[in-house]
Amino acid sequence: MKYLSFNQFLKSKFGQRVQKISLDPGLGCPNRAKDKSGGCIFCNLKGSGTGLSFKGIDIKEQIEIGISWAKRRYKAKKFIAYFQAYSNTYGDLSTLEKIYRPVLEFPDIVGVSIGTRPDCISSEVLELIKTLFDKKMVWMEYGLQSSSNKTLSLINRGHNVEDFINAVELTKKYPFLICTHVIFGLPGESEKEMFDTIRLVSALKIDGIKFHELYVVRDTKLHEMFQKGKYHPISQKEYAKLVARSIKMLPQNTVIQRLTGDPAKDELVAPTWAKDKQKTIELISKFL
Repeated sequence: MKYLSFNQFLKSKFGQRVQKISLDPGLGCPNRAKDKSGGCIFCNLKGSGTGLSFKGIDIKEQIEIGISWAKRRYKAKKFIAYFQAYSNTYGDLSTLEKIYRPVLEFPDIVGVSIGTRPDCISSEVLELIKTLFDKKMVWMEYGLQSSSNKTLSLINRGHNVEDFINAVELTKKYPFLICTHVIFGLPGESEKEMFDTIRLVSALKIDGIKFHELYVVRDTKLHEMFQKGKYHPISQKEYAKLVARSIKMLPQNTVIQRLTGDPAKDELVAPTWAKDKQKTIELISKFL
């Protein structure tokens, strides 16, 4: 079975390779702000970003660095500005405009992708994004992780499934595409819960999806659980089977933006197979 990859989708829209440029504006996360326990149990202080904001590198310079790298590595000529780290709609409108606006200085950036939380969105923010990027492709990326409120509470996610559904319904009023992030191998979840999440994504007709295995990184609550024997990571084979079956459950026009997570190797504790991204992708293809 074939699926629609993100590269294929972008090439069909722009007629050439389009490369994502990861950006880190350092906006932080409302879950961390309201909960001194440290936010989600799997998230460390870098918030899955590049860490460039900690080094004082502003968005314009990050874009310049990213474009230069993508041109050398992939010979790319068109780009998507990907606001990746933390929650990139977490801030007042003037702050958000300040971090988004530098994108407009780069004519070769044909789209933006804004990663955030479903409880961190509003019509005012979406209006700002629409106004600034009315001539660009816009992806709004919402971290769902699981459709089980029990699981979301257990991982200290800080929002519920209803928040996600509301965010999707609100976003559909705008000319944007929606991508959701889901995690397989969350504590206490069986195949039923994981496939229930995929059924929800399918029912909502989400445009794209990113699959992630739950991995343990240093200095997180999940790391503590792992050390105490309270969490055991999913196996590579089981994960690959789950992703393959999930792809078959989704509408065929769903854009598969990511098949597996990509942890920083110096931070990863477990599972060790998460370092071998290519093998995981090969296994998924085999099961498909």
